[in-house]
Amino acid sequence: MAELIKPKRLSPGDTVGIMAPACWVDTEQVKTASTVLEKMGLRVRLGDTLNKKHGYLAGTDEERAGELNAMFADPGIKAIICARGGYGTGRIADLLDYDLIRANPKIFWGYSDITFLHAAIRRFAGLVTFHGPMLIDLGKDELHPLTVQNYETLLRPSVLRYTEEISPLQTLVEGEAVGHIVGGNLSLIVSTLGTPYELDTKGKLLFIEDIDEEPYRVDRMLNQLKHAGKFTDAAGILIGDFHNCEPDKRKVSFTLEEVFHHHIVPAGKPTLSGFKIGHCSPNIAIPFGIGARMSTYEKLLACTEPGVEA
Repeated sequence: MAELIKPKRLSPGDTVGIMAPACWVDTEQVKTASTVLEKMGLRVRLGDTLNKKHGYLAGTDEERAGELNAMFADPGIKAIICARGGYGTGRIADLLDYDLIRANPKIFWGYSDITFLHAAIRRFAGLVTFHGPMLIDLGKDELHPLTVQNYETLLRPSVLRYTEEISPLQTLVEGEAVGHIVGGNLSLIVSTLGTPYELDTKGKLLFIEDIDEEPYRVDRMLNQLKHAGKFTDAAGILIGDFHNCEPDKRKVSFTLEEVFHHHIVPAGKPTLSGFKIGHCSPNIAIPFGIGARMSTYEKLLACTEPGVEA
């Protein structure tokens, strides 16, 4: 595991690179969303992958990995924001130049399928990355102010402090814990198991979220993480938004909360759920690799420092 390094914060006038490391994206939607960043005083450079379609992917694996490597190498680009997720980042993990990424640390931002890249970059480059709303999220008709404020914190670094002022939080297991935040999309975390990019949860605060997965599917994935020791290794568990994870195929079903109790609670680690982080509105950004403290008594998740260097 590479030693952790932080990217530098953004300054007004800095250029942000936008690319699609997974599925292809609607270019008009990207252009509309880009205006939100430009109003913040940032310049936007759109990558070639935004104009490519290779099956369901935004270009071949080599094209997508090549563009991501090039954006890290380009000194004129100060941050890389993923246009969208979908599927495909696991296909390019072994094509990335992690020495180059470590030598050119900059903000890398996205969620959902981008989880695989968060895990890979953390393990082999040691760079703090950000689980945050994708560019296309900024193009939605009903854009929550807190979602926009996520991006503004990259210009004015602040320390994440998540309390019930943002959303109600529920305690599954009482307690307090400290550790670096890791995790992301549940299905992508599971897909790292048995690979060189497998997520290390030892002594960490493990965050999970997902979308459109029925309880029995969530059950299967949590069961796999349980057997892999990911919950017993963790210092604490953070459960984000599980949007539209309701029974459909199997009408007679456990609830999502029951599934959490079956697989997560027995580990006995402090566990909070209800974080508006993931496929939801607002979608609060969290830095992966930064130390944090969670407390079920205070209903609190608080980072110990900003995710970027001043």
